[in-house]
Amino acid sequence: MIQAELLLPGTPGSGRGLALTEPISFWGGVDPKSGTIADVRHPERGQAIAGRTLMVPSTVGSCSGAAILLELVHAGRAPAALILHEPDAILLLGLIVAKEMGWDVPIALRLDRTHYDALHDRDISVDSTGLLSF
Repeated sequence: MIQAELLLPGTPGSGRGLALTEPISFWGGVDPKSGTIADVRHPERGQAIAGRTLMVPSTVGSCSGAAILLELVHAGRAPAALILHEPDAILLLGLIVAKEMGWDVPIALRLDRTHYDALHDRDISVDSTGLLSF
């Protein structure tokens, strides 16, 4: 078990860990309709993020990433949990807006990326406090 820092409360979830090896731009890098990584230059291209415990080392891009995350939540294609190495206020804004609209949102956490390798491709459950069990 690992305790992560709670960034934004959300629905506790569980899903297979997906640790991204490179930064990602949600705008253009993630297909909101399918919930998969669409950037042809990204090492994890084609991987589904929907229903996964997604670990993001950092993000690239502008405020449009919030809109894509909002679309993912609305379409039911969001990650089960979102784990960031560093807080990203723009990306988290998408979850805040979704929550204000009354939609269930995944829990968002901060966890140092040094833990990502140990969590990748494992079944991970996240409780409401940010405790990761695997």
